[in-house]
Amino acid sequence: MSSQNFIKEHYDTKVVEALKKSRGYTNVYQIPRIEKVVLNMGVSALLDKGVMEESVKNMGLITGQRPIKTIAKKSIANFKLREEMPIGVKVTLRGERMWDFLLRLIAVALPSIRDFRGIPSKFDGNGNFSLGVTDITIFPEISVDSIKRQSGLEFTIVTSANTDEEGYELLDLLGMPFRKREEQDETSNDETAA
Repeated sequence: MSSQNFIKEHYDTKVVEALKKSRGYTNVYQIPRIEKVVLNMGVSALLDKGVMEESVKNMGLITGQRPIKTIAKKSIANFKLREEMPIGVKVTLRGERMWDFLLRLIAVALPSIRDFRGIPSKFDGNGNFSLGVTDITIFPEISVDSIKRQSGLEFTIVTSANTDEEGYELLDLLGMPFRKREEQDETSNDETAA
């Protein structure tokens, strides 16, 4: 069994059965699944061209797929942004590359964050999960010495779940290291009290 298929096989054998039991799905098409993973890295438009090329190279190393450059749709004077100016890179992963990325994210990248205590489980209301990472050197493909400029990465895991609870249960069963719900409630209460 290859490493790329491990998490997919885990989904097919264990997660699907667990979701059927807990949610009482009668049709196989009701069971939530991961449709795609979208990664995005913003790059300041005022920086030199080398920064954009470095971002393209790093995103390609992380995902194993060549990213596309995103460009500004219109000019905004306050941000010194001109139309057609490159402002970032993005990649959409599906199939084997998606499962491979999820395995590396869950098993290697997230646990290597310093003082890691889990990630917050904030969903968008439709069962999709988004998270931002401030340091891309958590991925083993990125060498710390090759980074000239610190950059972050945002990714969205798009699921076929209809509710946040279904999306949470799907990702939790796949092994996503969420913070426990009680801890999240305490931190949100502390933030509102401050």
